[in-house]
Amino acid sequence: MTASLTVSTISADQHRAFIAGRSSASFLQMPSWGAVKTEWRSESVGWFTDNGAIAGVGLVLYRQLPRVRRYLAYLPEGPVIDWDGDDLSRWLDPMVEHLRGKGAFGVRMGPPVVTRRWGAATIKKAIADDALRTLDEVPADANDTAGLAVVDALASLGWREQATEGGFSAGQPKYNFHLPVGDRDEDAVLRGMNQLWRRNIKKATKSGVEVRLGGRDELADFHRIYAETAERDHFTPRPLAYFEKMYDALTDEDPQRMRLYLAEHEGDLVASTTLVQVGAHAWYSYGASTTEKREVRGSNAIQWQMIRDAMASGASVYDLRGITDTLDPSDPHVGLIQFKVGTGGEAVAYAGEWDLPISKVLYTAFDQYMKRRRS
Repeated sequence: MTASLTVSTISADQHRAFIAGRSSASFLQMPSWGAVKTEWRSESVGWFTDNGAIAGVGLVLYRQLPRVRRYLAYLPEGPVIDWDGDDLSRWLDPMVEHLRGKGAFGVRMGPPVVTRRWGAATIKKAIADDALRTLDEVPADANDTAGLAVVDALASLGWREQATEGGFSAGQPKYNFHLPVGDRDEDAVLRGMNQLWRRNIKKATKSGVEVRLGGRDELADFHRIYAETAERDHFTPRPLAYFEKMYDALTDEDPQRMRLYLAEHEGDLVASTTLVQVGAHAWYSYGASTTEKREVRGSNAIQWQMIRDAMASGASVYDLRGITDTLDPSDPHVGLIQFKVGTGGEAVAYAGEWDLPISKVLYTAFDQYMKRRRS
């Protein structure tokens, strides 16, 4: 008989120590992320075996219902548990009971398990096929049986998958783009890129683009062109204070956790990005570029430097984060996929985000409240 598990609050040090013993975990499941999302209350939780050993951890963010001391408990890209086990209820039931005791009316989580993968060549071919409009319509190059088993298990346990629009839910993206780098050298990664990427990297070098690491005091320079990018690409930018808070929280946990990159041409800032790394997983988290001097290809140069630095830091995956599921050439979002496909990586589908109502009445009220806010 499988031993039971219990869940209780743990310290940030216990949380970090457990993840340090693993190859990686999402940075959204690190204690520092709770210090970034200050509009939520945060808690580190641990799964304990009968002998008191920690078998799993999670960062829980609590969002309060208006005028009621009840909360949605959210574990973004988590928790960090054994998702390959035969009995998920052994892990999830004690978690739900703990969160119920903390006043949660519902639980939302994003299991960090991949269900399907599409290679760059498959995606490129699919975009050129007029009969295909979404990634879901394309047969995957690989199906992950363990990830698909998690999806089936969650449905059987009463969890509800959150609807997505274009591959994005209200939380984290279901579709991401990964560049595997763990068993390759720089030349192999460069050869795996398409001709346009290689040409643009060479052009940036020939044009004199220089990429360097920046300090906290240069976040304002990043934010200046980030705001320009937001206006050009029609999205709402985060304030500078958010990036300062993110930088402070993540680098306080580990000086190399978050890095700021600046690409300059003849003294002008032409692109800037942020990279986050936990163990063997590195994420390109935010990026910006100027409208001026786009011809010097600062965006390609800065990505190539981040990839090289991630490899040098022991990363096995360079994660270019979310993509939409559109393959329609007339959709402006397809340009994002094409840019990332050029790296020669792969699109991956995660299990998505799942909810479990604890109080159906309060959960329904919260769901309606959030729909009104988004409308």
